[in-house]
Amino acid sequence: MTRLSAGTAKVVVVGETGTVWLAGALVLAGATVGWLAVALVRARRRHHRALGERGWLLERERESAARVAVEAERARIARELHDIVSHNVSLMVVQAGAAREVLASMPDEATTALLAVETAGRDAMTELRHLLGLLAPAQDGEDETGVGDRAGLSPQPGLGRLGPLVDRIAFAGLPVEVRISGEPRPLPAGIDLTAYRIVQEALTNALRHGGGEKAEVTVRYAHNYLRVEVLNTGPSVLSADRSTSEEPGSGRSASGGAAGAGRGLVGLRERVAVYGGDLDARRRLGGGYRVRARIPLDRP
Repeated sequence: MTRLSAGTAKVVVVGETGTVWLAGALVLAGATVGWLAVALVRARRRHHRALGERGWLLERERESAARVAVEAERARIARELHDIVSHNVSLMVVQAGAAREVLASMPDEATTALLAVETAGRDAMTELRHLLGLLAPAQDGEDETGVGDRAGLSPQPGLGRLGPLVDRIAFAGLPVEVRISGEPRPLPAGIDLTAYRIVQEALTNALRHGGGEKAEVTVRYAHNYLRVEVLNTGPSVLSADRSTSEEPGSGRSASGGAAGAGRGLVGLRERVAVYGGDLDARRRLGGGYRVRARIPLDRP
């Protein structure tokens, strides 16, 4: 830097050093702007890539949820079909066998048994029509069974229909005693149907495999739970032959032959587990079998 004095005036001249410093600052600023621009581009790319990966994950989650829902619906349909077909076909087999035995000697009793077979068949068709109507309703919104036939729109069974169920079982040869404790009250539709299916499956198994003299059904309405218990008499496990000690519903008949796929009790446990309950099914030491379920109730 050179300073020149002329009287009272002073002139300051900036030399080459200041110019270099200014140029360096401009270069540094330009480099910083360029680096920021590159960083911004990279950040945007990472953001777009993250959005793409998130969309892919969401799509996978939706597909997984759809598969789970389909599998759950298939299991529900399988349980419903098992309960409907197994119960009614079992009654038809028992009644048809009774009719065959007394056909020649007691034709009136044989006719009564055959009417029971017809009734069980009609009940099965009604419930199947209802189930299939829920799965595949008509495109025009009308019931496929016809305008005048409203059987396909009848509600699913519940504890309010225990009477007809018990009557059918008793008519097939297994007397049933029903006890209701607590104050009966309306139940959620799913729990009501589950409780009915428990009684239906237990009584059907008792009729097919139990070989006992009677059955007892107890329904207890507690403050925050519902308990359903079905007991039936039968030979003691301490004296019964191994061929008759198979669990009802386990897929083995009283004679040790195959009797089914064993879906009954498994399906009941799945039904009860949906509502946070538990189900216990086991042979009684004194003879017979016990099915007991406890289902929580959410009071308003």
